Amino acid sequence: MHCKNCNNSLRDSQKFCDECGAKVIQNRLKPRVLAQQVNEQFISIDNKFLRTFIDLFKKPEAVIIGYIDGTRKKYIDVLQYFAISLTLAGIQVFLMTTFFKEALDFSSGFAEGFNTTAPKTDNPFTNLNLGDLTKYQSLIYIFTVPFSAFGTWLTYYLLGERTYNFTEHLVINLYYYAQYIIITAVLSILFLLFRLDYLIVSTLVTIPTIVYLFYVLKRIFKNTFWETFARFLIVMVIYVFSMFIIMIFAIIIVLISKQL
Repeated sequence: MHCKNCNNSLRDSQKFCDECGAKVIQNRLKPRVLAQQVNEQFISIDNKFLRTFIDLFKKPEAVIIGYIDGTRKKYIDVLQYFAISLTLAGIQVFLMTTFFKEALDFSSGFAEGFNTTAPKTDNPFTNLNLGDLTKYQSLIYIFTVPFSAFGTWLTYYLLGERTYNFTEHLVINLYYYAQYIIITAVLSILFLLFRLDYLIVSTLVTIPTIVYLFYVLKRIFKNTFWETFARFLIVMVIYVFSMFIIMIFAIIIVLISKQL
């Protein structure tokens, strides 16, 4: 018998490939088998998703550094976990644009600032509603991760801490952002159900998730509190600058789409 993923030779009694770690599937795909796999991954108490979600709070270094070092069986793969988070974000956007449209009807001081800089007849920002950016939320998340990874990589590289290369910093930020997206998506949906102000709620949710990034960096790089704090400030400066660029890019996309 051979592994269907890497073609490694296996014993008949093996349940996992000792080369790539993939589970050995011996039964044909049937509804019962598919239901069992869904239960193992997402529903059962000891499933990978729940374990990954909880341990990213309790011991994020075990999940993230474990993946970087090659441990792939205990937790969900970083790209799969990020894909799940984007799915939840997509559900959030669907609910907002379908059942909670009033939540997107908020004015932006940022847009109003542009509105006052030029006559309305010549001002492309006149009809801008930043609620339209919600439609591109998943795309914004995807573009944000490389910028954030560059921020953490550059900060630690300049300070002489070069344990992890850029790709490994990308893994760190993918896990962080997946956790961030899952938390904000779930909480946003719950708050929308209670008819709370979306803009205020999303702002309040962002604060603890920023603190969570500090916590993740401290656990992974094992610096002191103040060393981590100094590095965190540098990362946030790069992050805010990057987000500004991304927001401008997203606004341009919205404006172009309105012209088409």
